Order: sequence, then C-alpha cells, then structure tokens
Amino acid sequence: MTISLRFRFVFLFLFCTICVAEERKIYLVMVEGGPPVAFFEDNTVSRKPGKKIDFDSEVLKAHAKHLEDSHDQLLQSTLDEGAYNKLYSYKHIVNGFSVHTTPTQAKKLKNAQGVKFIEKDRGVKMMTTHTPNFLGLPQGVWTTEGGDSNAGEGIVIGLVDTGINPFHPSFAYDPWNGYPRNRTQFPGVCDVGPHFPKSSCNGKIVSARFFAAGAQATGKLNASIDILSPYDSVGHGSHTASTAAGNHGVPVVVKGSYYGRASGMAPRARIAVYKAIYPSIGTKTDVIAAMDQAIKDGVDILSLSIGPDEPPEKTITMLSMFDIFMLFAHKAGIFVVQAAGNRGPGPYSTVSYSPWAVGVASCDTDRTYPSSLVLGNGQRFNGIGLSGPSFGAGLLKYKLVLAKDAVVANGNFPRTPQYIDECQHPEAFDPVIVRQSVVICMFSAGFSNGTSSLKDITNTGSALGFIGFVFAANPSYGDFIAEPYPFSIPGIVIPKANDTQMIMDYYEKKTERNNKGVAIAYHGRAAIGEGRVAEYNTKAPIVSRSSSRGPNFIDIKRNPIDLLKPDILAPGHSIWAAWSPMSVKTPILEGCNFGLISGTSMATPHIAGVAALIKQRHPSWSPSMIASAMATTATSYDNRGEPIMAQGRDMYKLHRSTPFDHGAGLVSATNALDPGLVFTSGRYLVSESVLEVPVAVPKYKELLKPVPVTTFQDPLISVSVPTLRNKDGYLPMFTLDEMKISA
Repeated sequence: MTISLRFRFVFLFLFCTICVAEERKIYLVMVEGGPPVAFFEDNTVSRKPGKKIDFDSEVLKAHAKHLEDSHDQLLQSTLDEGAYNKLYSYKHIVNGFSVHTTPTQAKKLKNAQGVKFIEKDRGVKMMTTHTPNFLGLPQGVWTTEGGDSNAGEGIVIGLVDTGINPFHPSFAYDPWNGYPRNRTQFPGVCDVGPHFPKSSCNGKIVSARFFAAGAQATGKLNASIDILSPYDSVGHGSHTASTAAGNHGVPVVVKGSYYGRASGMAPRARIAVYKAIYPSIGTKTDVIAAMDQAIKDGVDILSLSIGPDEPPEKTITMLSMFDIFMLFAHKAGIFVVQAAGNRGPGPYSTVSYSPWAVGVASCDTDRTYPSSLVLGNGQRFNGIGLSGPSFGAGLLKYKLVLAKDAVVANGNFPRTPQYIDECQHPEAFDPVIVRQSVVICMFSAGFSNGTSSLKDITNTGSALGFIGFVFAANPSYGDFIAEPYPFSIPGIVIPKANDTQMIMDYYEKKTERNNKGVAIAYHGRAAIGEGRVAEYNTKAPIVSRSSSRGPNFIDIKRNPIDLLKPDILAPGHSIWAAWSPMSVKTPILEGCNFGLISGTSMATPHIAGVAALIKQRHPSWSPSMIASAMATTATSYDNRGEPIMAQGRDMYKLHRSTPFDHGAGLVSATNALDPGLVFTSGRYLVSESVLEVPVAVPKYKELLKPVPVTTFQDPLISVSVPTLRNKDGYLPMFTLDEMKISA
C-alpha cells in the first residue's frame, strides 16, 4: 500500500511538472521569402503625392494568399496535430505568423527549414486642451493651413491602442463642416459590435477594427470589461486619438466643472482605429496584427502609444518583430511615431530603439492646477486636486481628524491599512467623529499594489459627510507622483512626505489623547482651497521624471549603440483629452468624458498630429523628411529662454536636460512646417538583412566596437556617442546621404 501511494505521488508530481512546463505560449515566427512590401524600394511610394502600395492589386493579393498557405503548410508539416493554434498570418509587411503552442513544439518550429527566427510574445503595455496653444498651433501652423477648420485635412492617422469612444464629441460628425469620405479615399472597415454601432464610422472615424486572437488565446479576458469590439473601455485610446486629431473647440466639462476647450493637433485629420490592447491583457501578436492591417490600409501616420516594455531576449533591439514591422511601415511611406516609455529617469530606460520610428519623450507645459491646504495656525501647503474648496470658499476652517483616530474601536473588520489608514471602507469609521471634518487619509500598501483607490476615498467621504479629505504621502513610503484627478468632494493630495510630517506635527499638538493614546478631542483646524483654476506661468518644458531616457542600447544586456534615443520631446504631463466613461482601469474617472492624464503615451500623439500637419503641407515628403523637419527645428530652450531642465530621481530637484533626456528638443510645429532644409535617409541595411539573411546576427557585438565612420544615413541628424571616438580622441565627422531644400 505504501509503495503504491509513493508511486502514485511520484507519477502525479512528474505529470504535473510536465503540465506546468508545457503550458502554451504565444510565439511570433518570421520565415524566409519576401512579403508584398518587399517589392518596393525604400521611400519610393512617398515621393509621389498620394501614391501608396496597392495591396488589393491582383498580384499582391495572390502573393499574400500564397504566403498564408505556406504558413499553414509549414505548421502542418512541422508540429504535432492538435498541438498548436495559428493566431495570425502576417503577409503584407513581413512574411510570418503567430502561433499558440508549447515550448517543445516551438523548439521544433525554430529548427524547421525556412524559419528565420522565433520570438516569444512577452506582452505589451500602454505607455500611460492646452497643448495646441503651448506649441503655437493656432497662430502658427493652423493659420498657414487655413485655420482649425482645415488643419490636417485629407490625412489619416492610424492609432493602435485600446480602441475609441465613438460617442465622444471629439470624434463627432460636424453637419456644418462634414468629413466627406472622398477626401481621403480610405479603404476603411467598421467592425460592428458591443457599444460600437455601424454609425460609429462617421467620416471622422474612417475605420475601426479590433484584434483579439492573442488575448483570447491566453484565457485572461474578462467579458465584463474586455469588450470585443473597437469600443474603448479604458479611455487610453480615446485620449491618444483626440490628442492627435480630435475636433476643434470641444468643451471640457468634468463632474460639473468647466476646464476650457480641447482640440487635437490636427483637428481635421481622419482617424483609423486598430484596437489591440485590452484591460486585462495586451499581446504583441495582436498589436502586430493591428499594425499589419494599418499599413495595408495605407494610413499616413501610425501612432503607437503602446509597445513592449522591455527589450527582446534573443535578438538585438532593432530586430524584434515589433521593430521590424515599424521598419516596413517606414518602407511603405508611413511616418511611425512611438512612445519612448515611462521607465525613467534612469539611463538606458528607453523602449524606442530604431532609427525608422520617432521615439517621443514627455514633458510638462506651463499650465498647472494649484491647490492648497491651510491649517489653523496659518501654515499653507501646496497640493494637487481638481476639486472645489471646502465649504465657505476655503476660508472657514473645520475639525482636522486623522483617519486611524476615527476607527470604530469594536468594529467587525480587518485591522489592515485599507481599513485604518486609507479611508477605503466607510464602515470602519465613527460617523460622529468624521462628519463635518477634514479627514487625513494616508498613502499605504493598498495604493502601491492597486487594491485601493482615490474613488473609494471620495465614496467614503460622501457616505460619512466629510467636509473634505487630505490624501497624504506616508513618511514610511516617501514622496510619490500625483495626478490632478477630479474629486466629487473637496480634496487635496499632498505628495511630499516632509509636508505630511509638518501637518502631523501640527495635528498632534492640537489633539488630546488619554493615557492609552486614544484621541478624545480634536482642536486642529484646516481648510481646503480651490483646485480647479488653471495658472499659466510656470517654467516649461521640464522633462517628466517618468519619461524614459537614453543612451540607446542594442541588446538585453544594455550594451550601448551610437544612435540617439529618444528622438524628440512633446507635452505629455497632465494632458486634457477624450476619455471613456467606463474607465475600467481608472475608477476615479468613471462617468467622465475627459481625463487629465500623463505619460509618453500622451506625448506621442502630439507628434503624430504635428506630422499630419507637415504631411498635409508637403504631401510628397517621405517619413524621413518629416522626421528631419521636426528634429532640425526643435528647441533646447524653455519658455524663458533658458536651457530645458529635467526631473531626476528626486522629482523636486532639476538638472539640465541632455539629448539623452529630450532628444533633438521640444518640437516646434510652426518651424517644422518650413525647415528650409530637410534630409532623407538611404536604404536601411537592416531591411536587406531581414529580407535576405537570418536575423540572429550572432556577431552583432562587432557593432559596438569603435570603428571609422564616413557616412551617416539617419535623417534625424542626431548621433549618440557613449563610446565612439576616433584615433585622435575626437568625435567623428559625418557626411549626409541626401538633403533637399524645402520649397
């Protein structure tokens, strides 16, 4: 009996081990043979106004069908029957496919004849009104292009993101100045589904597709929030789309307060939506399928506020499947703009690596929403919070209570920070103590791991009759970065731990306690000031702390490469733009049509919109020429004529920004329209590598060695030199491949 039980135990252990080891994963596969786009020379299609690759021609359709059939044959002849599920065939931009299978089967596929390389799908992430004025558009480019009623006309911006809210006024059809389809001749498709009727594609939105095969294969989708249609349940995709091309002059009203009017950078541009990110998960395979479709459709601009959040494991950074797709989008004449990432401020943190995609860093503007907390002794503390003042216009002071001093002594609930410190559960507090009080709620573990929210603080405050709340940095955790979210009751966020300490010193002096340390009387007083009024007088731009930095690198070990990243700087901090009222990832914005959000995700569509304006003015310009126009006219100086500064690890101490922080500098839309001189690139040798030879490049480290450089073909005219020197110790000279005088 004992032997039998041991045998069963060992058998089950081995069986379960095999089960865990053989869990299916998603793999991206590139195979030999050129896709349709390979028939075209680099930049050829963009040198003739309006000319694009006709993927619907009989020749290219037949070739694409041949590639798809070859993918099926390769899988059938290599892998075990029933051991895989093909998710997509990529047949327009690269010759490849994605497959859901086990590591054992993937190894067999890797060794199959005709397979160039395999890359495991490690997922993708989101790189989470005033800016048109800050960038000088109303008096600059818009005037040149015929005003806001024509700025971006005829240009299609494709966005791979979380979808779009088609009911938002930023994307509404204007009956007085409509969006005739014949202006773009765009072959759009409208995927009808939940929350997305056929009327959603109204001429402003010219196409809307969703891609979910990868997300579905993981089994992680939640039907209540992961909507299988182009509808945006997050808000992120609506935000980026309206920043790039939202209608002009849309009133921004949030929770009853008016914050001005919003506009996209190119308000007359059309929007093509490619949803590939879901609240529960984002897969690279869905994103690449969306990119493949966008390029086939022929968008003019491809905006990517999403992407892999870490470098590829098995190849060099510029030869991941994601970067190869961006290369061939560039090859097809599409301007590609990509978020640099939100992993700053440390060096080597960029997730934008390639010269054929413009990587965007994030900065603030000169607009702030100051708020204040005033104590009974007259001390004033600056904070953040889009809310009205406490009752009495912020002039009357009310009882100040620390949340944990108001906890019900004999309550039937866990004594955890969520209940005691974070104000998440109204049943935890004595309503007699907190009613008509300003309550101090502390940052704690729940806000670090995402189980607590500002919305639950406001819900608790509303239920118990708080006069207002203070959400304060916990000295045990240190300072934190705060966003100016709208609150339904008076509230203020104090993000500095030192300020919290001074507030607590005052509170303790004014609070009576018994011999057990229990608070019995509260003599401290406080008032919360108005937080919804904008001021426009701060030094700007300042590179955001979270914005990813260079130097650029070539592999997962972060060996440096002499190619500057990020490429350019754009506003990405506290940006008003369209939102989704579902807001499943940001509960405080549920029910809101606008969000004030930060990140390189928000900076990226600014550049997409500016690129659309340049493309409208110069329809024959290639992506390289557009990038060149931005880079050579960008500025390294702020609104006071001083060098741009950057936030570091200590967010309250600034240092002079370098090209590793801001690239070429802050984009200047007006100057980029007529730069006087533009540069274009030659053919990227890597495109020949992808088409003709295996991509593994085992000797790529030779690229890191200091070598003589005589020519330079990057149109951004920016060289990152963390290691490169010539024999005399000087930086090398470069010659340009080609230059053109702009008319």
